[in-house]
Amino acid sequence: MVYGLGELRKKPVINVRDGCHLGVVSDLEFDTDTAHVTCLLVRGKLRLWGILGRQEDLEIPWEQIEVLGEDAVLVNFESGEPETKRKGRFSWFLSEE
Repeated sequence: MVYGLGELRKKPVINVRDGCHLGVVSDLEFDTDTAHVTCLLVRGKLRLWGILGRQEDLEIPWEQIEVLGEDAVLVNFESGEPETKRKGRFSWFLSEE
């Protein structure tokens, strides 16, 4: 199957390691010497509806792309820092310490 950048853009990117939605494809990066795609660029997620800007963009190396599907792009991506669940507002009240 042959994809153009216009068809690939805006496809959701899903990490197969944890099922996390990483964002959508925003661009491709390629090496001009070899004419090979080197990585897939995923735009950072908005923080507080964009008021606080965006998270950093993700560069997913081409070797970590598992499937370029019709509906989504599946990647095997090791993120830099593990996401931790945020404690609720009243977690200090409910803790048993």
